[in-house]
Amino acid sequence: MASNIIHLTEEGYKKLKSELEHLRSVERPAISAAIAEARDKGDLSENAEYDAAKEAQGMLEMRIAKLEATLANARILDESRINTDSVQILTRVTLKNITANKTVEYTIVSENEANLKEGKLSIGTPIAKALLGKKKGDKVDVKVPSGVITFEILNIAL
Repeated sequence: MASNIIHLTEEGYKKLKSELEHLRSVERPAISAAIAEARDKGDLSENAEYDAAKEAQGMLEMRIAKLEATLANARILDESRINTDSVQILTRVTLKNITANKTVEYTIVSENEANLKEGKLSIGTPIAKALLGKKKGDKVDVKVPSGVITFEILNIAL
């Protein structure tokens, strides 16, 4: 299986590393204790508590494996090398939604760091894909499930 490079900010890398450490040092021992406690209650064939703990353990181990793979393939982006002449990953873009006459601001980030509440838009979204490579003043039509939205790029910054 070919590994895909995952681009992260230094902050995003540290956040994932911290989550992985928490899962390994806190969550894993807690689930092991829950399994041991459920096992002590007797017959495992009809022990729903044991089954639930084992399922939680499986989900936890999957999350740990996914984080380990992500961090192994991660490359930290150097913000000093980001050019703000056009929209690209890590740029903060101020847009005017011409369709709704509203102004919005997004930072284009990797899928692993996306968080719409924080204004971090995944590079894989239709809006980000349409904006990539565009310059200040450009108008961009974005196809979304409900139709087409037209944006004007008001500003590009870090």
